[in-house]
Parts: sequence; C-alpha cells; structure tokens
Amino acid sequence: MNNTVKILWVDDEIESLTSQILFLENKGYTVSTQTNGFDALEFLKQQIVDVVLLDESMPGITGLQTLQQIKELNNHLPVILITKNEAENIMDEAIGSQITDYLIKPVNPNQVWLSLKKIIDNKRLVAEKTTSAYQQEFRNLFMSLNDNPNHQEWMDIYKKLVYWELEIQKSDSPEMLEVFQSQKQEANTEFFKFISKNYKNWITAKNDASPVMSHTLFTNKVLPHLEKTVPLFFVLIDNLRMDQWKTIQPIFAESFRIHEEDSFYSILPTATQYARNAIFAGRLPLDIEKSFPLEWKNDDEEGGKNLHEELFLKSQLKKLNKGDLKVSYTKITNHHDGQKLVDNIHNLLQNDLNVIVYNFVDMLSHARTEMEVLKELAGDEISYRSLTSSWFEHSPLHQSLKKIADKKINLILATDHGSTRVKTPVKVLGDKHTTANLRYKHGRNLDYDNKDVLAFRDPREAGLPVPNVNSSYIFAKGDTFLCYPSNYNHYVNYYKNTFQHGGISLEEMIVPVIRMTNK
Repeated sequence: MNNTVKILWVDDEIESLTSQILFLENKGYTVSTQTNGFDALEFLKQQIVDVVLLDESMPGITGLQTLQQIKELNNHLPVILITKNEAENIMDEAIGSQITDYLIKPVNPNQVWLSLKKIIDNKRLVAEKTTSAYQQEFRNLFMSLNDNPNHQEWMDIYKKLVYWELEIQKSDSPEMLEVFQSQKQEANTEFFKFISKNYKNWITAKNDASPVMSHTLFTNKVLPHLEKTVPLFFVLIDNLRMDQWKTIQPIFAESFRIHEEDSFYSILPTATQYARNAIFAGRLPLDIEKSFPLEWKNDDEEGGKNLHEELFLKSQLKKLNKGDLKVSYTKITNHHDGQKLVDNIHNLLQNDLNVIVYNFVDMLSHARTEMEVLKELAGDEISYRSLTSSWFEHSPLHQSLKKIADKKINLILATDHGSTRVKTPVKVLGDKHTTANLRYKHGRNLDYDNKDVLAFRDPREAGLPVPNVNSSYIFAKGDTFLCYPSNYNHYVNYYKNTFQHGGISLEEMIVPVIRMTNK
C-alpha cells in the first residue's frame, strides 16, 4: 500500500537527512525534498503529495508561515511539523494551524515512520477497529431486541444504533453498512410490534407506566429547568432526528455545556400538526380539539394547522399555574425572520421563558415542496445529516445562540418528530375523503392489510379526534409508504427513497431533547 504514498520533506539541512530518506524509501514511500518554504509551496502547486514533513526553523519563511500557506493551498493535506523545541507558543500556533502531528529534533527514522503510518493507515485502522467492535455489539443488540425491551430500553437501543451508524459512516465500509442496515430494519420490525402492543395503554393510562411523550414533554423536560433570574430558552427545530442532532452536537458543544442528552416519544401521527400542537398545548389532539374547537383543524379541513401554538402554550402555562411568567414565542419560517432573531436575541434575556420554533425543513425548501428539495439534496441518511450540519452551522439560529452563549441561561433543544426514508410501498384503498399522507391516513372505509399498519378504528383510543363518523386512523410501519392502487407505479417511483414522517419507526418516534447551559 505504501508504494503510492508521496512525501514532501522540507528542511534547510536536507543533506543531513539522507539516511532517514533512504529508510523511508526502503519502506516503499516516495520522498521528494525541498530546502525552504518558498520552493516547497511552488512544488505543492505543481505536484500532488500525501504528507508534508516540515522543519519549523528555516531561513526565509519559517515553518509556521509555510504551514499557513500550505493550508491555504490544501486544507486537508496532513503536515507533520518537526521542531527543535516544544516552546508553548510555537505548539499553540502550530496546533491552531491544524498540524496533523509534530516531532522533536533529533528525529529517529522509526519515529517518522510511525507518524506516517498513523496518518496514512488511520482510515484503514479505524475501519478495522470499528468492524471488530461492531461485531461484538451486533450480538448484544440482537439479544437486547429479543429480550422484550420496555420503553426506556428501546430508547437505549436506538441511541446505540445511532452511535454505530455514525461510527460505520466514518469507517467508510459499504459491507458493514449493509449489515448494520439490516439490523436496524430488524429493530424497526420489533419496535413496530412493541408500539402496536403498548401505545393505546400509554395514551389511556394516567400513571407513570407511559414514557415522556409530546404532550407531557413541557411539564417533564422543560419547566423543571425554570430558575429565577436565569432565562430559559426552549428551542424546537422541526423534523430533527437523533442522528441529525448528533451531527450538530459538536457545533453546540463549542458554545454550550451539554448536561443531558435524552429522548422522548413523539405521539402518533408523527406529524407537525399533531406532535407539535401537543407539545405546546400539553394535551393530546383529542383534548386540544375539545378545548379549542375553532383552532384545531383536522387534515381534511381548510386552513393552517399550526397557527395557534402560542395560544396553546399560554393555556398550558395557565393550567400549570405559570400564567404570570414573562414569555416570548418566536416562530421562524424564513431567512428574514431568522435575521430578526439575530438582531433581537439580547432583548429576550429579560424574559423567564423564550420559545423559539425553527422550521428547518420548511426553510430548506422555501416555496417548493419539502419533498422535492430533500429528494434532490438528500438521497440518503449520510447526505441528510451533512445537509443538517451545514444548514445549522450557517443558520441565523446558530448566530443568535452564539450571541447569548456568554450569558447565564438554560437551554433546552428538542423537536416535534423525526422522519424515515421510505422504501417499501403498500396498497391502501379509501374513499375520496381519505387523507393524502404517505405514512398515516384517516378516512372512512379504509381497506388495508392488517400486517402492514397499526389501525385505530376508534381514533379516541390513540388520543385523536374523530374527523367523521366511522373515521379510522392507520399508521405505516418501518420503511413502508401507503399508496393508492390508482396511479400506483407513478407514486411508487416518485416517493421511493424520500424522507417522510407520520408513521411508526425508531427514527420518527424516538426523538432528542437536550439540556444545555452556558459554559
């Protein structure tokens, strides 16, 4: 493998390193040499190399100045700095300029070789280590799945699956990814059985046997962190899966101290108008409809479905005897709103509670359908995560939060539901009033195969309103999506491999709630 590895060694006393260079060439490396920074930079403009060995103290431009210019040419090129002294300021500067490794003179040939091996073989070694660790974990996960897990254990299983998905992505091994995906699919199959068996009890039980869900999130995970004189920010980013949170976690960790990475269960349907309204109202959709008959809209009714979150929030706070709190509610659906938040964030520090709802997926898509944009930009989970990360890093939300990161605040980040990439079409028949969603439907006289869906013939058992007499709700499992027989092939081809929500999967239902404070 080494015969293709090209090294550039830059040192003003290069002739004294002949034996070192021979040693590396005998190991199969190709070594080019330069005696100063200027020539090295010219060489790098013409030639491709894999690693640069760079002397720190050279006449002309120093090693550190050369390093800076190398990084401007190619930010990803690994550079090993060789220095006479370990002076703190030099090391700080070098590390700040992203050296990959450093060695102290006099260097021993084996030292150089080990450093090169570490850099060049790193990817391969990471992949090997990840494979053997996942092989062990595979068995543990398999046993956990067959051990009749409860709702807390399911959250732990999903957390582990997310961890391994991200580790396997780093190791860049398609074979291992395939094994992992089949294990995740199996987990989703078992999870669907678990939800089918327990969901009705969670909704109807008035005891502690139920997990924290959308309608109990506020009382359990947000309000306990209200402190006198410390503003509490509750940030809800729509449609944020656990793996997407893990992708933006390092960006948050730069500014905030992360105390607790937890999760909760989104109610069914795992769709904004149900899950998010339940979070703010602190009630199930059935009870929201009873208390707010004019504001609640069913899928088949005209009008916006998420226009009254602030009203619902205020009624929940009143019900909890928190009506006298100073509260702000900000909803961001476009870049202009986002910029207003950046300008206004300091004023929010005077409130007890600030709710910020950020419609991330809507904003990606602007006027086009969410689906179209995600279909073009995010064909799989890896690109979806990458899209989330670059969106957040450059978003007004990140800018706003950075502006208050040095103030004493409490910050809770959560979402309303996740999404899943659908792959398997299943046929459903319904009359013309049946709703169009791909992961859940409600209507009269629905005809479906029982093994494909979880059905509630009486929606009230799932805490849902009854839109029409004889209306039932059905929820898709795993990676399936619900299609009508008419125009079937068109739908199948159009929607396959797109990210959808509303149904039952680990990705849609088990979602993050994170507690942070200023550092």
